[in-house]
Amino acid sequence: MTLQAPPTPRNPQGQMRRVGVEIEFAGLPPRDTALIVRELFGGELNAESPHRLQVSNTCWGEFVIELDTQYAHPDQKVLDDGAALDGEWARHQHQLRAEFHAKARELIGDMVTGLVPTEIICPPVPWNELERLDRLFDALREHGAKGTDASLLYGFGLHLNPEIASPKADDIRAMLQAYMLLAPWLRDEIKVDITREVLPHANPFPKDYALKVLAADYRPDMTELIDDYLHDNPTRNRELDMLPLFAHLCPEHPHALLHSGLTKPRPTFHYRLPNAQLSEPEWGAVTEWNRWVEVEKLAADRQALTQRSAAYVADHGRPFYRRWLDALLRPWRSR
Repeated sequence: MTLQAPPTPRNPQGQMRRVGVEIEFAGLPPRDTALIVRELFGGELNAESPHRLQVSNTCWGEFVIELDTQYAHPDQKVLDDGAALDGEWARHQHQLRAEFHAKARELIGDMVTGLVPTEIICPPVPWNELERLDRLFDALREHGAKGTDASLLYGFGLHLNPEIASPKADDIRAMLQAYMLLAPWLRDEIKVDITREVLPHANPFPKDYALKVLAADYRPDMTELIDDYLHDNPTRNRELDMLPLFAHLCPEHPHALLHSGLTKPRPTFHYRLPNAQLSEPEWGAVTEWNRWVEVEKLAADRQALTQRSAAYVADHGRPFYRRWLDALLRPWRSR
């Protein structure tokens, strides 16, 4: 598959825009996966804990490979609780508690290996090097990794974190509008797995919010854009999660969700919709990146964006029964 260029290939600093990639799968434990990553991209293997490892100093930076559950990893707060303790006996007791805690978390990880996914969090990769990253997906398939469609229990996803092309409110708004317009097409192209549809992690935007954002007179500044989003989407469970970007753009914003430990501020969109389609030989990061680029192309074409937004508002602003009736009669009218 040919890698598609975005309409704005470079960031405001003139550097090639980068993309973070996260992939979930079953069939390979973290250590075996980390060895595959090191074999492909070099670097140094470090074990933070038995079920969380890093491959650092690769050409792009650090890969993190872990079981995707917090209960398989030691809680750093528990380990650090003894830092200010006075007295040898108190420090000894804390060391025993910390060792017991770490061992208990290791045993939990051993028990849930195969039940919860392994996750690879890749370092930010220049978009024009994603074809090299796809070697990882080929290697995972060859070593028996299982993707979303291998079981009804596997609600695994691939997340893309494309670096923004511009931090301006108008440009962020345009990307939100383009995404909402193309979300049905993306879902149809991806064929989002039924298990992932049932789970809340990649929920669509509410229709009322989409109508607000796509309205012809919606021209918010950054504060209003963020406030509107948080009012209608007080959750991380959206197919396009804007919270990491908003936390980066407005670190002083008081909303608790932007300061949650689960929200990591970064200058990227957090696109959560794709399945982890490891059963498809040609599938990888390039496939999903090319689909994402269609969103960026529409956002860059302001005339088309305005026309399609107006059509959406006109159609979805009608009563449900009218839209249902039109959809029912459309095949007959086309004859």
